[in-house]
Amino acid sequence: MYLSRISFCVLLLLLYTIGMQAQEIRDTLHDVKVIGKHTEHTSTDKRLDFSPGQKVKGFDSITLEQYQFQNISNLLSQQSSIFIKSYGFNNLATLNFRGASAAQSIVLWNGVPIQNAALGIADVSSLPILLTGNVNVVYGSSAALWGSGNVGGAVLLDDAKPVFDTNSRPKVSLFMGAGSFAQYTIGIKAAFNTKKWYVAVNGIWQAAKNDFPYTDANGANMTMPNALLHGGGIQLNTAYQINKEQVLSLSLWYQQYDREIPPALFEQYSVKDLRNNSLRMLLDWNKQNRNNTIYSKASFTQDKMHYTDTSIEVVTDNTVYQYYQELGWKHIINNNNKFLVFVPVQIAWMQLPTNGQIKQQSRSAIATTYDAGFFDHKLDIAANLREEIVNSNNILLPGVDASFMLTHWLSLKANVQRTYRVPTLNELYYFPGGNASLKPEEGWNEDGGYIIKLKNNSGFQLQHELSYFNRNINNWIAWFGGAFWTPHNIATVYSRGVETENSFQYSFKKWKFHAGINTSYVLATTTSSYIPNDGSIGKQIPYTPRYNEQMNIGFAFKEFYFNYNHTYTGYRFITTDESEYELPYNIGNLQLMYTYPIKEFLLSFNAQCNNIWNNKYDVIAYRPMPGINWMTGIRLQYK
Repeated sequence: MYLSRISFCVLLLLLYTIGMQAQEIRDTLHDVKVIGKHTEHTSTDKRLDFSPGQKVKGFDSITLEQYQFQNISNLLSQQSSIFIKSYGFNNLATLNFRGASAAQSIVLWNGVPIQNAALGIADVSSLPILLTGNVNVVYGSSAALWGSGNVGGAVLLDDAKPVFDTNSRPKVSLFMGAGSFAQYTIGIKAAFNTKKWYVAVNGIWQAAKNDFPYTDANGANMTMPNALLHGGGIQLNTAYQINKEQVLSLSLWYQQYDREIPPALFEQYSVKDLRNNSLRMLLDWNKQNRNNTIYSKASFTQDKMHYTDTSIEVVTDNTVYQYYQELGWKHIINNNNKFLVFVPVQIAWMQLPTNGQIKQQSRSAIATTYDAGFFDHKLDIAANLREEIVNSNNILLPGVDASFMLTHWLSLKANVQRTYRVPTLNELYYFPGGNASLKPEEGWNEDGGYIIKLKNNSGFQLQHELSYFNRNINNWIAWFGGAFWTPHNIATVYSRGVETENSFQYSFKKWKFHAGINTSYVLATTTSSYIPNDGSIGKQIPYTPRYNEQMNIGFAFKEFYFNYNHTYTGYRFITTDESEYELPYNIGNLQLMYTYPIKEFLLSFNAQCNNIWNNKYDVIAYRPMPGINWMTGIRLQYK
């Protein structure tokens, strides 16, 4: 019955597409009327247009330029309330949204999930800003739109939108960067276009010794050994404008990183090495006229991991594949109503290294969302529904969110969604340690808040946003054990908390001043457990800080930009009974930019000094982070 419904919807979409092809082209892209209220995100993902009640944060071009020689991990840890669980400088880093586990968050590239299909997580330290066009963050769950597994939130990465123009010149930028601990970066971004074609190439190469000084467990001053990093990536984006309504595009993304894994403080030495390479391919077709958008996309992803530890003669090869396709239709009914229906299919498979057996996980769904505006769009309500089948499990995922503009400066938001996550391939089948009897995580997520926006004609702008969230997850999956770790369902985890984002801007002649602070208070506690006499009841989930803050203050004058960033991260318990913990830490970071025009070129200088107070800290226990360090670079852009 379920598959027949999907087939029927696919047939309807295909018939509609054929009908649209038969129509005479009446509207050009520059005649398209934008219906609905303005949104501040920069993502092309159509699902964001149906999330009026969710908190969405977009990063502007100035912020992305500050971090152009760094990665998504640094950007999010310094400029958002997301806690980044970093295992060391230029090492694995994962997401912690509002107390959610790393496997409960998703990362999308042009709408396609790119977290490792076996692990269920994305290493955000291996996603360079230089290869990214736009970055947006969606807080909280909306499994009806983003799919099962979206429990804590989502990070959206989008390539630059294709431009078709015979009058524009090629855009080429060259990047060179260097920093502490023998860090070096070389990059290129180039885009060429005609009336019919668009071609963009982005590339980056990175290397670092990461031999920073630290203090070992005995108090001795040491230099970090076995910490080399080298690798990079390249993206090729091509698009062809079939006519003024249709665009066909192909994107390829390959990257490889070789990392030596330094010893933890309890290890005398390390000869561990990890090599990751990923190949991502995406074919996308989009047809848009005045009131209708039809799109179809198909992608293939291959993630390889090669791990060695010569001290114990361990060699592990793990390759996982993922195929994803989606067909959708967005229709604007009138000025107040619109809907989106789409059919995603996702298949992941891997070969177990122990016996060569193939393990597979398939997901298919039909999802729809309807957005209605009332009172001249002061009230905006979206109702979402997704029916998804994962292998043999059939799940219904409803949700609703809304925003209400009380005045021109005050808006309210609310979001209620059912959440669901099936165990990953590794959680089920990893050897040794996989647990094939794991139950899916499931529960409900609620969040709400308000936004205040004030500005006047004298250049003053003030924005304050507060969000309260509440989430109950049953059958929460956690890894623990002795000689080897095994995932278990630990019953119920209750997460709740408050986030605020505050920003101030003032412009005076050629001066622009800015200040802002983000705060986060998160309680994520175990409320019940399958384990008798479990000491985790009522205690904070490990590596979830209760307090997390980021502050920015600075100014811009003509072509010069200055920013001071300060982050505070509170206690992180490292055991389930709160018997051991990591101390809070404060980190200060300075960012400078200057742009100098030279005829047809722009020469930009960029410098960042991290941990300027030279504080000793670690994010993860026994994994020291570096003291004061710097990174500087130049960009030469052909205008």
